[in-house]
Amino acid sequence: MLRHRYPKRRDILKFAAASLTLWVTKVGAGGMAITSILAVRVWPAADYTRVTLEHNQPFEFTSLLVKDPDRLVVDLEGVEFNAVLQSLPSKILDNDPYIKLIRAGRNRPGVVRLVIELKAEVKPQIFSLRPVGEYGYRLVLDLYPAQPIDPLMALLDKPETAPPKIEPPAIVSDRTGETSAAAPAVKPEAAPTQHPNGATAPEISRLVTIMLDPGHGGEDPGAIGQGGSHEKNVTLAVAKRLKAKIDAVPNMRAMLTRDGDFFIPLNQRVEKARRIRADLFVSVHADAFVKPTARGSSVFVLSEHGASSSAARWLAKKENDADLIGGVNIRAKDPYLARTLLDLSQTATNNDSLKLGQAVLGELRHINTLHKGQVEQAGFAVLKAPDIPSILIETAFISNPDEEKRLNDEDYQERMAAAILQGLRRYFSKNPPLAKSKLTLLD
Repeated sequence: MLRHRYPKRRDILKFAAASLTLWVTKVGAGGMAITSILAVRVWPAADYTRVTLEHNQPFEFTSLLVKDPDRLVVDLEGVEFNAVLQSLPSKILDNDPYIKLIRAGRNRPGVVRLVIELKAEVKPQIFSLRPVGEYGYRLVLDLYPAQPIDPLMALLDKPETAPPKIEPPAIVSDRTGETSAAAPAVKPEAAPTQHPNGATAPEISRLVTIMLDPGHGGEDPGAIGQGGSHEKNVTLAVAKRLKAKIDAVPNMRAMLTRDGDFFIPLNQRVEKARRIRADLFVSVHADAFVKPTARGSSVFVLSEHGASSSAARWLAKKENDADLIGGVNIRAKDPYLARTLLDLSQTATNNDSLKLGQAVLGELRHINTLHKGQVEQAGFAVLKAPDIPSILIETAFISNPDEEKRLNDEDYQERMAAAILQGLRRYFSKNPPLAKSKLTLLD
């Protein structure tokens, strides 16, 4: 008589655990766990093109530049060739400045090869990032031009014609399949000469240059409103409107640290302003807080000796974390600039920044409630140019549902840009640029 042996409960549990482990972890032929690519993203820009591979665990990689024709070859070891990698070629746009096409496929057992055909000679920076925020592990391929773009020459090449039409950034798809886009295109208008109370803004005696810095961008969305608005889109829309208004003033012109949806490290934003010897640096943001009731516009300047409030300290930390989210190759930081940012002899510049902040804050009160009635101070890394008066403007709270709607409203963006411009002109009327700055664009 045959008797059936029923497994004991602990045997069932052991078997179930082993089965679960085998299901969760894919193992290659050599016994190595196989890495899965979760998402691929491509961020083309004139400054550089970034390709990001997000994955579930670390892996080894090697890279090689090949000439005739120019190609970048990257081998990913222990990586599964899946549907996400198969979609990578479709991510490349025809107008990408540096990438012609990407091919991806299995090169040999356990190795996936990426071949990036280039339109121009590049100096790639390839580095890994650990999980942060909503991102897992990331492999970042930054393709910089072999001959870096000179922002000073770009400023000199600006045509003396009407400001160009503002185009909305392309819709970007994230790993969830959701899409987002900035506000629609607008036609720039001439800068207003009348103050809301009827006073006329004084004229500026010479050409002045202003660096506008739309906060966040690319891999770093910034704050996200309840309605799904991304801070990076709002800041770019407002900054483009402001640039159009500044460029319409005969003796003023502006440059953007970014003119599209891509990430610029904080130190590079400062460096861009210093390379064109900007008279002012204006960083545009949209505030956020844990409570949706917080509201109002604010202006901040640098403090090397502590924040003016706990809220200012919290905000500065959040904004300074942009490099962690956006992804910075720490080995590529400029040591000269790093020493400059540690220089505490900024008293005169900080005093001018306070005057600038007060002038702009005085104009913002005409279009929105002020979160604080005075300029606040904190240790914002992006405001640390030692020789350029710098402010950071929080246009409104994107975490407040009502203000989120206003931030996406074309009329509010126009009035915000006009108010900022009026503040800049009032600052210059009382603090004229030094005469030596007339050589800014020539020497």
